Amino acid sequence: MSYTLRGRLETRLAASLVPLAAACVVALVLKSWWPVELAAIMIVTGVALDATIYHRLLSYQSGWFAFPLALLELGVLMAIVFAFGIPAPLDFAVLFFAGSWLLGQILVHGGFPVARLSYGEDGGELGSAGPAVAAAAVAIFAAAGGVAWATQPPTVHLSAGIHQGPLLIDHSQKLIGDRGAVVRGGIVITSDDVTVRNIAFTGGEIGIEIDGAENVKIEHVRISGTTLDAIQARRASVTIRDCLIHSPVGEFTQGIDISFGFDLPPSLIEGCTILGGREGIVTHFANVHIQGNHVSGTTLRALGLTEMSMVMVEGNDVQNALGVGIYCGDYSECMIEDNVVGGTRPDMASGDRTRMGYAIVAHSGAKAEIADNELSRNASVAKAFLGAQITAE
Repeated sequence: MSYTLRGRLETRLAASLVPLAAACVVALVLKSWWPVELAAIMIVTGVALDATIYHRLLSYQSGWFAFPLALLELGVLMAIVFAFGIPAPLDFAVLFFAGSWLLGQILVHGGFPVARLSYGEDGGELGSAGPAVAAAAVAIFAAAGGVAWATQPPTVHLSAGIHQGPLLIDHSQKLIGDRGAVVRGGIVITSDDVTVRNIAFTGGEIGIEIDGAENVKIEHVRISGTTLDAIQARRASVTIRDCLIHSPVGEFTQGIDISFGFDLPPSLIEGCTILGGREGIVTHFANVHIQGNHVSGTTLRALGLTEMSMVMVEGNDVQNALGVGIYCGDYSECMIEDNVVGGTRPDMASGDRTRMGYAIVAHSGAKAEIADNELSRNASVAKAFLGAQITAE
């Protein structure tokens, strides 16, 4: 078929109306904006390719050629999704694109030619229906904007000064601290889609507790004086960025503990500084990406990745740990790459041979793959115990 430019654009927009409307419905059901973002990127990508490449290079487009063009568009779509961090699940994105493409093919080969008998001769143009299609697309995009507004959690500002905790967040919201906002006694999050930003926490057993919640973001927080965990996530999926954790109280205090969420979307810990405590970052049966953090002065392990966790440890700076720098244990699988581990000291008082100042330890059936790490000034470098494996790439 030989498309005109108008025909390509009108056909594209007409075939996209149903997927875009469906994305709005899914966004309302999930109370999340990413389905509309996914649909919008798919449509804009197609229109851009129609206008800049397809129209110029494909004066005649065979029916079979739609499939390789679809693969091209899917590749561009997923590249944009990954580049901008849009939280669309991979399987959903591929199925959504495939369903939209299949619907488009049905309309092009069976729907539009029946509705407009001269569709093929007119190069895909829809005649008087074309402006209506454009208006419908604009209307649905406007509705999508309404969906975006409706699905965004409300923003709550925490005023400067000391607020007595523990505070409870049991519905979706963004809690943003004004300059000088401090919570004494911690906060408990039990709802999905919560953001906590720019707040200092002090005292209490747990600074920030996340229980059974997904899509929780903790950003630019400072936590001190806790007796158990600065941040604790149980059965949760959380993103923690740019935090400062220091001045723990008690010999068993941990920095960040993410546990029992292996079947949930992966969690991320990035750009945090953790000073002191028993362990800096701990995982138990969790899927976590630990990237670009600074952990120092711990008394048990700087990073403890245990109980069948699957963890990517990348670009972290681990200094002056007692006993072990990075520990991968209990049948966990750990990718340990591009980290700096230095100054790990032997824990002679423990009498434990696995704590003799190792930069990296694999223990109890765990598998650790290590590559491009800088290991210096440690009492020992790396060793596996009790059926564990360390593989150097």
